[in-house]
Amino acid sequence: MRSKVESQVDWNASEQGFDEIWLKPGKPRKHYEQLLKSFGNMSPEEIARRENLQYLSLLNQGITFNVYGEAEGRERVFPFDFVPRIITAPEWDHLKRGLTQRITAINRFLLDIYGEQDILHKGVVPWELILSRKEYRRELRGIIPPRKVFTHVCGTDLIRDDRGDFLVLEDNCRCPSGVSYVVENRNLLARTFPELFNRYPVRPVRDYPQMLLDTLSFVAPHYGENSLAVVLTPGSYNSAFFEHSFLAREMGIPLVEGRDLIVEDNQVFARTTEGRQRVSVIYRRIDDDFIDPVAFNHDSTLGVPGLLNAYRAGTVALANAPGAGVADDKAVYAFIPEIIRHYLSEEPILKQVTTFTGYKPDDFKYMVDHASELVIKTTGDAGGYGMLMGPMASKKEVKEYVAKMHENPGNYVGQPLIELSSHSTFIDGKFVPRRIDLRPYILYGDRVRILPGGLTRVALKEGSYVVNSSQGGGSKDTWVLEDRRA
Repeated sequence: MRSKVESQVDWNASEQGFDEIWLKPGKPRKHYEQLLKSFGNMSPEEIARRENLQYLSLLNQGITFNVYGEAEGRERVFPFDFVPRIITAPEWDHLKRGLTQRITAINRFLLDIYGEQDILHKGVVPWELILSRKEYRRELRGIIPPRKVFTHVCGTDLIRDDRGDFLVLEDNCRCPSGVSYVVENRNLLARTFPELFNRYPVRPVRDYPQMLLDTLSFVAPHYGENSLAVVLTPGSYNSAFFEHSFLAREMGIPLVEGRDLIVEDNQVFARTTEGRQRVSVIYRRIDDDFIDPVAFNHDSTLGVPGLLNAYRAGTVALANAPGAGVADDKAVYAFIPEIIRHYLSEEPILKQVTTFTGYKPDDFKYMVDHASELVIKTTGDAGGYGMLMGPMASKKEVKEYVAKMHENPGNYVGQPLIELSSHSTFIDGKFVPRRIDLRPYILYGDRVRILPGGLTRVALKEGSYVVNSSQGGGSKDTWVLEDRRA
């Protein structure tokens, strides 16, 4: 006899890699059993009705994202799938320890390479690697950020291998985006499918804005002494503008553009309806190149002239600190295990993907010879751009990409293709497997704070490995379960 779940709407398990829901076809993992029963009590018509309500809610609230290159318009509704991804308490405890270790080591690394450079003198990380990275800002050498914090907010991308082990795919130490969708996904699912929560002790995510504000307050010089925290946005045409406005609103602080700020006597002031007010911390969502046209890109109209001088004088904190992006360069990523051992005298808790770096001649030769078998990426790009999926590419595509690699070998890394885990996703009236990853958000201030869960991103196209929102991926609500043993 078919189960009630199957009699309502069919579910399909993945035939490749690790399946998050199914141990095998028809047999779910224990922590998903109650969820499947809840869906089993709904007819296909009821599910479709609620999916439509979900879409209308996203549309009415303006929860949007820009998909570059699409012809239908500048923005579209951010795709959300209502089948939540569940992470057990023991799994989360492991991730939390590993992420805490990782951000602690990365922050120590940044303090060092902009200071005494001990790790470079000892040869743990090569000089030529760091000095050749465009994200390494020589202008900032010797500048110690307030409270010695570089990585106030980090979004670390995780995947599972075919055994179900979590691996770090990359760290995002510049301006990691997506956390607003974590909070809104939870709100949306609670409104449209409230009964799914009845049998699960799900940890809340609504406190993130306060967690972020606490982190910003900790690093802000003279915060609260007639001074402000602000969110600096490039403006409404930026793909993540919804998030910028969301976070400013939820934290209760001003959302500003570069033209709203001025620097006088190495202090930053905001123009407000109540006159000029001093700014002590800026949560900036603008890349390094554009934050100060005097110090960096002289053509930038997005930043604040003189901002770097104020930062150098210690009168304002910038989150994340300028120059932090060198830590998420994909070639530097290959050295994170050595960085952890050097600064913390510990073995890495979280594993990561084997990475070949193009600046090493032997590695580059291997990448060229095996390009059709590897995933090859440019070291500084994000969002899935500038990438070759060797096993899926044609011979012509591989040949053309390899030719570009020879122009600047150090700009490339290669990795074996990891079969991402799959999770059932509701598409065209069916529950079908789609590949996913996970981006938890880690805050580094007076202590390390980690939002329970994070953004589970979904490759909505069948067969695709690209989960990035900017290229048409979607997202799920991520549930971290409370530990009932406590």
